[in-house]
Amino acid sequence: MKFIVLFLFLNFNNACGNSNPPLHKGSVAGILSEKQFNELFPMRNKFYTYASFIKAADELGLVKVKVVRRAVSVYQFTRTNKSTGKSAIVRQDEDWNEDWAKKKPDSTYFIDYSNFCSEKDAQTNKKELAAFFAQIAHETRHGEDGKYNDGLMFIHENNTSLPYTADNDSYPAVKGKKYYGRGPMQLSYNGNYGYASDCIFGIKSILLNNPELVETDPVVAFKTAIYFWMTPQTLKPSAHDVMIGKWQPNASDKAAGRSPGFGMTINIVNGSIECGKGENIFSMNDRISFYRYFLNKLGVSDPNCACSCGKMKAY
Repeated sequence: MKFIVLFLFLNFNNACGNSNPPLHKGSVAGILSEKQFNELFPMRNKFYTYASFIKAADELGLVKVKVVRRAVSVYQFTRTNKSTGKSAIVRQDEDWNEDWAKKKPDSTYFIDYSNFCSEKDAQTNKKELAAFFAQIAHETRHGEDGKYNDGLMFIHENNTSLPYTADNDSYPAVKGKKYYGRGPMQLSYNGNYGYASDCIFGIKSILLNNPELVETDPVVAFKTAIYFWMTPQTLKPSAHDVMIGKWQPNASDKAAGRSPGFGMTINIVNGSIECGKGENIFSMNDRISFYRYFLNKLGVSDPNCACSCGKMKAY
């Protein structure tokens, strides 16, 4: 997956209540111990720690974003810091107040990041965590096929020569910056870095100006992975909503073979490469095997997981 100064960055964090926040009620720490984390990722890079993962989940859990969309791709984001109760519009696209955009029906949804692996019962939350871990393990694996001990090894992708920039009115690339895959979910492209920055920090420039934070700050790195997991895209649901059973396919989805289950999360993460190509795609099957491995390690099962996306049309 691809998507001011330090003093300003640190003070912005503190202003947003992101300095050592208390564990929220649904903390992932309630279903995952440090011992379990270390056993699941025995070959991990020392950059990725349990403490960083929990801190990322708890800090981002203090954020809620209201997304209003007009005319398919004209957006307004209102970000709420739950620790202070303050809300602010952090994105409003240039065409937001154009008459043609106003005439289009709005769609509104909320992203509450505290729901990460904590919205449902313990069994469902652990299944979601297994699915999340399967995706980040595959994205960052480097080692031994079939042992599932080699996740969270890469901090960034091997080839760092490509800039991964694309035209984007809302999140333009900063000259000289590269947006190659970084972090547990390998966030790439300037559009994804800017979108993540708006949601995580309430200001797009932090990650657009400093994409290196995703490979130098482990808490930020895990936040980008959780952001991607929890945040719907223009055409795609969030992986979170899929795994808790909130997302249900519409007529178009059904015609494309899309159905609830782990396979749908593969479609969300890397569908254009891995889905709709039959059952013999190594990367798809590796993700599925990681999922089953983590389910077993976390003591849950998903016998009807709809794990494959081999017959699903990609978005």
